[in-house]
Amino acid sequence: MKFPKRKLFILIIFAYVAFSLYAAYNVFFSTKIISRVHRIEKKEAGPSGGVRDGAAAPFIGDEWNPWEDEQVEYNSALNKKREAFKQHMARIDNNKPKRYKVQIWGKAAVGLYLWEHILEGPLNPTDKIAQWREGELQSNKIDFSFYTGPAVVQGHVPLDMNSLVLVLNGREQQKVAYSKRWLEHVRALVLSHTVSHVAVVLLGDEHCNNDWIGPYLKRHGGFVDLLFLVYDSPWVNDRDVFQWPLGVATYRQFPMVKPNAEMITSNRPYLCNFLGTVYKNSSRETLMRVLKQSDLEKECITTAREKWLPQETADSLKHYQTALAQSELTLCPVGVNTECYRIYEACSYGSVPVVEDVLTPRTCGAGPSSPLRLLKAAGAPFIFITDWQELPAILEKERGMSQEQKVDRRRRLLEWYATFRQQMKERFTEVIEENFFKSG
Repeated sequence: MKFPKRKLFILIIFAYVAFSLYAAYNVFFSTKIISRVHRIEKKEAGPSGGVRDGAAAPFIGDEWNPWEDEQVEYNSALNKKREAFKQHMARIDNNKPKRYKVQIWGKAAVGLYLWEHILEGPLNPTDKIAQWREGELQSNKIDFSFYTGPAVVQGHVPLDMNSLVLVLNGREQQKVAYSKRWLEHVRALVLSHTVSHVAVVLLGDEHCNNDWIGPYLKRHGGFVDLLFLVYDSPWVNDRDVFQWPLGVATYRQFPMVKPNAEMITSNRPYLCNFLGTVYKNSSRETLMRVLKQSDLEKECITTAREKWLPQETADSLKHYQTALAQSELTLCPVGVNTECYRIYEACSYGSVPVVEDVLTPRTCGAGPSSPLRLLKAAGAPFIFITDWQELPAILEKERGMSQEQKVDRRRRLLEWYATFRQQMKERFTEVIEENFFKSG
């Protein structure tokens, strides 16, 4: 069947017009239904048709993010995790042992015994005659810093903490006057609120006459919280006054001795030694007489002098250390006080101290365990005598000991001395923690 071209043309025109009318209706009159995927959110326009204040660009809208809801949820969960992690770390920090800082100013030689022998802290420089030496260490919860030497003077120590230990010498009037100047300097620091806690380690008077420091103690209206005092003073109460060991003569450059196998196992050629000053009308004269009468001078190293010398030469120090290292026993007669450096120096070399257990006159003494109360309380494995006439019998017993017995005794002495120093370190640290920081 042949379709007329005219009719076909009219049909095409009609379809075109109908489609155009439909399209115009949808554009101008129909409500738009736009899917979420193709939605465009228009910016609100201002009165002049421009972009509303605060818009950053002339765009009419931002494209919608199909993952917007999921992103919001993810960010919210991430923020919660971050907050939980922060709280966890805060709990860890709160549960960490709190650390404290304490500074030690060593203005007496006994400070070196405290730092190097008791606390076992390092010192820089290592040169013993350096003008300025310092070191740091940790003990329990305390970070200690130590300063010593002639160049450590008032107002020139970098004080970056409020707790202070001052090491002083109170043996003679000149030393006392020097110590008072340091205490007055510290008093000014306390009054200015630079320092809050103060302890003093004091090499006390050998007769235990330490009244000069009494007014500085807090219990007497002063500012010193704690006093660690050398010798058997009746002041010791283990509350604010504690006994402290005399230690070795660091002022004579006596070193920190590290025990070794040879020190323990060697065959020592001498039974005993005594190198020291022999005072007139003292028990030391009795000791020297007993050694001579019993013909013991050949078996013991002895060097006596009539006058005390404050300093050792390099040769005399070496001779003294050799005597300690080569003797089974070290004879320790009383001097001005029963406690002497020789006791601790003998322990350093495993040479058993033979101690004259006699209380010297004046004001020392605190109970039936004095003298040497601190050492006796620690179970010191010494030989205690009350009269040097007992010495020949003691040495006779020494001759009958086997080498194995002597080696075992040396080992026990060295172990005891190491334990004693560790106990003093712990006691010192714990007392400061309890009294300085118990409310911290």
